[in-house]
Amino acid sequence: MIKKALVIGGGVAGIQAALDIADGGYQVILVERTPSIGGHMAQYAEVFPTLDCPQCILTPKMVDVGQHPNITLLTYAELQRVSGEAGNFKVEILQKARKVDHTKCTGCGTCWQKCPAKVPSEYDAGISERTAIYIPFPQAVPAKPVIDTGHCRYIRYMEFIEGGEEGKKPPQCRICEQLCPVGAIDWEQEDQIVTEQVGAIVVATGFDLMPIERLPEYADDPDVIDGIQFERMLSPGGPTTGVVQRPSDKQIPREVVFVSCAGSRDPEHGVPHCSRVCCMYLAKQAMLYKHAVPDGQAHVFYIDTRTTGKGYEEFLQRTKDEGTVYLRGKVSRIFRDGDKLKVMGVDTLSGKQVEVSADMVVLGMAMLSSEGSKELAARLGIATNEQGFFTESHIKIDPLESTRPGIYLAGTAQGPKDIPDSVAQGSGAASKVLGLFAQSESTSEKMVVS
Repeated sequence: MIKKALVIGGGVAGIQAALDIADGGYQVILVERTPSIGGHMAQYAEVFPTLDCPQCILTPKMVDVGQHPNITLLTYAELQRVSGEAGNFKVEILQKARKVDHTKCTGCGTCWQKCPAKVPSEYDAGISERTAIYIPFPQAVPAKPVIDTGHCRYIRYMEFIEGGEEGKKPPQCRICEQLCPVGAIDWEQEDQIVTEQVGAIVVATGFDLMPIERLPEYADDPDVIDGIQFERMLSPGGPTTGVVQRPSDKQIPREVVFVSCAGSRDPEHGVPHCSRVCCMYLAKQAMLYKHAVPDGQAHVFYIDTRTTGKGYEEFLQRTKDEGTVYLRGKVSRIFRDGDKLKVMGVDTLSGKQVEVSADMVVLGMAMLSSEGSKELAARLGIATNEQGFFTESHIKIDPLESTRPGIYLAGTAQGPKDIPDSVAQGSGAASKVLGLFAQSESTSEKMVVS
């Protein structure tokens, strides 16, 4: 029995699992494919139903991960191969080249402040820009940059020269190297394979938001945005410092329509499942919009409101009491009419067609399995459902165990859920790992009662 665990995914569920296992006295390798841990929770303005600051909750846990003596953090890395069995897995992890020596880098910020190459920021969901050398957000762990080789001017220039391409040369730039006070830029750094032996694996790879482009009947306008983009607008640390702005002209929208189930419960768009959290996060966003623009009007189109968590129904009622208008019906079309958007739908309670004018529309897009989930499942030897969410051993009595002994599931990797449920599953998966490590030897057979 190798009493070391691998946690795949550095969102709140993976963070919780890693900390619980490490606090139990065992070594943990936490692998995150982006440059920082934190996941989607790090993007939110406030969290329902308490309206707490998510960074105030999450950042201390992120710092604990970075400083924990039992945790080895591998960001900008991905699992490549798994062999063996419960208690004795051999894993191969691809550590992507950062082109920055993190043993030298102090995280001073000089490089990313001066880098001239600009690309849309993933953290801000495309409503702001980042540089080619960057940290994703100020509270990132580790707080040291990576170079995006697809957009770095110097790397593109060298690829052009070495490839013997024709046409205009891309601009050459090595300003980060020239300005770095400790010589941390390392152009020779290459991808590496890290091989480890672990006894258990926790899969906490999170979710992706359905791309807004998959709903052309809704999304063909710059003032139609998704929920994550609106969160970044609402955040005091976001690109608009908490000021709600219409993307097209930066004006404050006086009428905002929120559309729930945008893609969810919609087999025609390949998403038959309910995303569980959309009703609540749109209620929260409508409330926060009213707080930010007290004279503004918020409408929410909904099919059903599903408020299953503690304090959720009361929160929804508070949103209504503060002036948000709820319309039961599905939106059929959104189109531009002069300087306004028109939102067409049917009020299923009255049976009448409804047309609402809006300055901006926020779509509660469906939660999808994270990109590459089915490929990761094939490497791990576990199953997914048709939507790519990892399949549990038994939905009632083994919701944390995958279809392969020794591999456990946590958070939205297993299916849509909110933050409390994700944290609970992270701790639950950790307890499964601790229970396995407490055994004198691994067992790969178990009986499941259906």
